[in-house]
This record gives sequence, C-alpha cells and structure tokens, in this order.
Amino acid sequence: MLFNSLDFLVFLAVVYGMFLALPRRFRKWLLLAASWFFYGYWSLKFLGLMVATTAVDWWIGLALDDPRRPRRTGLVVLSVVVNLGLLGAFKYFNFFAGELQALLTLSGAHLPLPVLESVLPVGMSFYVFQSMGYTIDVYRGALRATRDFSLFALFVSFFPQLVAGPIERAGNLLGQFAATPDPTSGQRSRGVRLILWGYFKKVVVADNLALVVQQVFDSPGTAGSFLVLLATYAFTLQIYCDFSGYTDIARGLARLFGIELMENFRFPFFATSPRDFWHRWHISLSTWLRDYLYLPLGGSRLGVARTGFNLMLTMLLCGLWHGANWTFVVWGGYHGLGLLAHRLFPPLRLGVLGKPVAWLGTFLFVCLGFLVFRAHSLGQAVGLLAGAAAFPSPGPGELGALSKVVLLTMPVWGIEALQRLTGDRELLPRLWPPFQALATAGLLVAILILGEPDGRPFIYFQF
Repeated sequence: MLFNSLDFLVFLAVVYGMFLALPRRFRKWLLLAASWFFYGYWSLKFLGLMVATTAVDWWIGLALDDPRRPRRTGLVVLSVVVNLGLLGAFKYFNFFAGELQALLTLSGAHLPLPVLESVLPVGMSFYVFQSMGYTIDVYRGALRATRDFSLFALFVSFFPQLVAGPIERAGNLLGQFAATPDPTSGQRSRGVRLILWGYFKKVVVADNLALVVQQVFDSPGTAGSFLVLLATYAFTLQIYCDFSGYTDIARGLARLFGIELMENFRFPFFATSPRDFWHRWHISLSTWLRDYLYLPLGGSRLGVARTGFNLMLTMLLCGLWHGANWTFVVWGGYHGLGLLAHRLFPPLRLGVLGKPVAWLGTFLFVCLGFLVFRAHSLGQAVGLLAGAAAFPSPGPGELGALSKVVLLTMPVWGIEALQRLTGDRELLPRLWPPFQALATAGLLVAILILGEPDGRPFIYFQF
C-alpha cells in the first residue's frame, strides 16, 4: 500500500475518520490495529515476523530494565543477534553466498551453496534498527523499559514511518503515544501542508526526473557524456525528492494524529563539506550509526589511525545497509574517504576555500557518489564515469532533457533557498491568506495533473 496510491488514500480516510470519532483512550489501539493492517496488506507472513521480533525485544527490554539482573550483556547481544540475524538472512545471505561461491570457483573448488527464495520484507531495515536501538538504550540506562506491549508495538510499527523512516528513538515516540494523541488545529494544518509538499516532491519532481535518469542507467551504451552528467545530477535530485518527499508525507501524516516525528533532512544540498552533508542527509540513520556504532568504537578519541578505521567501518556499513550490492559498499567507502580527507587535511575546509567553492565542491562530490549508488554494477559505474570524463557537449535532442530537469528542480531549489535564508521551515502560514490558498491550490493542481495515482514506488522501499 504505497502512499501515492488510491488504496492508501481510502485507508487513510477511514482510519482518520475513526480516529477523530473515538475517545482518546482508544486511539492508541486504533493506531496499532491500523499499522498492523497497513503492513499486513503487503504480507501477513511478514507481519507475523515483525510482531514476533517486536515481542522478543519487548521481553528483552523488560529483562534489561533491572540493573541487578545477571547476564544483561547477553540479553542485549541476543537482541542484536536476532534483529541483525533476520535482516542478514533476508537481505544479505544470497549476496554473500554468491560472492563466496565465485571465490571458491576461482580457487578451483566446487561447493554448491543454498539460495534463499524469499524477498526482503518491506521496511525491515528501518524497524529492525528502531527496535534494536530501544533495547540498547534500556541496557545503557538511558531509557526505562515500557511494560505496555501495545505501546511498544505501536512504536515499532507506526504506519506513517514504518516503511522508510525516519528511524525514530523510543525516547521521542513512546511518551507521545503514552500521552494519548490529540492533534491540535495547528498540527493538522501544518501536517496537511507538509503532506502536499511531500507529494509534490515525489510525484511531480522525483517521478518525472526518473524518466531522464532511466535513459542513461537502463541503457548506458547509448548516452553521451553530457547526458551522463545530466542524469547524474537528475538522480541526485530524484533520490532527494523521493526520499525527503516520503519523510515529509510521513511527518505530515503523523501530525494529523498528534505525533511529531524527527526531522530527517535539513537542506543537504546546501552543505559545505562531507561532514556537513551527513549532518543534513538521512539524519535518523547517520545519528543512529554515530550513537550505536561510531562512538562505541571509540569515535575520534583514540588517535588518527583508529579514527580513520572507525569512520571507514561506519560508512562501509552505512553503504551496506542500503543493499546487497558492491555499488552501495563502494558508495559508503567513498563517503568514508571524503569524511576522512576533510578531517585530516585542513585546506579542504570551509575557512580556506571560501563558502561558494566549498559548497560547489561538496555538491559535485555528492553527485559523483550518487552515480555509483544508482549504477546496477561497479562495471557500469566505471563505464559511466569514463563516459562522463569526456568533454560534455549537448546535442539538440539533449537540450529538451536539460530544460525538463531545470524546470523540475527549480521549485525545490527556490523554496529551500528561501526557507534557509529566512530560517523558517513553515513559510506558508506567514503568507497573506489569499497567497496561502493560491500556493496550496497550485500544489494540488500540479500533483493531480503531473502525478499518477498509482505511481512509482519510493526508492527507499527497496532498502
């Protein structure tokens, strides 16, 4: 059930109508039932898997809540093993089995390895990290375990952010659910505006940019250097509008129910360094990796060599989190090298280069990384990079694609530049009421005319 589908709009209308009609004490149960139905709509089998892992982590949390309990470390390790074990089996088993098989074949050995005939449960990478973060926080004493299973189950499965995040912390959501959601009129109006902006970014900008991107990445041999560069830029904005569009819709939907989700993007393409970029891009994942992996490894406290190792390991695993393909691993390593170079070489920093040069260099660095990220294989990535290195001269047929990309991306750049300049993420309510109505109507018309009711899946659904 995609956000950009008629099925979801019907589901939302029914659930929201019931939510408003029910007394507050029953709303938590409605949201849990709706969230399980939302997930079970894809697969009852995978819904059962999610409920089972939820029960395991809830029980482990209760056991960890007593600091005098023996073998607490073993319990938190059990949570990590269960969660990462399931994620590894569904997401990475075939990948690593295939790589091992290829290595054995090269060495002359022949050992047939099994292949799992199963697809990755949608959203598993997100809810596994969210649930695992809860047990680690309880183990550290940063959070008290909840004895209310329904509350914890709603934290894991809350449908607006279940499939593609943001990866929430229990300290933020559990208290909001426990207080029985009751949205204010301001939350509802801000939620609707955020939903419309998210749909605009997804179905108008991202889905139309995808048509340009596919010309190159699905038929790379036919693209000239200019089109490769244009498609790389287009994909950079496509994945941003697709993913941040999902996040905007998720945060807007949550506001309709009186829940505030964390911000997952903060103007990432205005970053002036690789480090700054990761403070702005997929914030829920980058902070999760920082708090539960990078800092426990020692962070930057143990010398240059250990800092470099910690950075590279964290970013390689960040790349692998995105999928079982060497392109993602290389993309993670590429960003790890960028972060390390920025830390080790002061001339690469903002104060020496100046802000415009630092911004442009960071943007080009990010775009180049996304070429590797989008490629189907490392071989294709190398071929596209070689093609892009030639002098780019657009042909007559490519000028139309250029115009399309510019027209699609200008509204996003313009709105975000204005938001950043004013420091106001909620610009619309500050406008004169007729302008508010005109802007809202314009978004709605663009979505209805340029978007399809049953459009493309969100890119991060595959992760």
